[in-house]
Amino acid sequence: MTQGWQGLEAIGSHPWIYPSLEVVHITGIALLLGNLVLLELRVWGSAAELPIGPLARWAVLLSLLGFGIVALSGLLMFASRPAELLTNRAFVVKMGLVMLAGLNAAAFHARGGLTRLDATARAQTVLSLGTWFAAIICGRWIAYL
Repeated sequence: MTQGWQGLEAIGSHPWIYPSLEVVHITGIALLLGNLVLLELRVWGSAAELPIGPLARWAVLLSLLGFGIVALSGLLMFASRPAELLTNRAFVVKMGLVMLAGLNAAAFHARGGLTRLDATARAQTVLSLGTWFAAIICGRWIAYL
């Protein structure tokens, strides 16, 4: 094993690095999900006095920033114990849910969900929140399976 990989595996046993990464990961989730909830409530008609375009630009930007934080911290945590995580059912399901959430978001924006605000757009927001909440639940179960 190379020295670099040994350093990454040491993240998992360090007394404060791994817990700090978990805090960063949770902060990224809050940024991601909080802004998605705001935008998706607007798609459902809440706060109709707020123009969807400017709200969406900020919410999507901050959600993407949150996702970037989640991805980076998640990759570092994964690197500390890849073999163990790849055999963990909760982790594998979580990764599938994250992929599904990304595909749903891409489909939502590709079909112009923010301009249509129709039943399909609302259904996609329900799928989005459900998928992200399920991913969070799976993330918590990783430690127990």
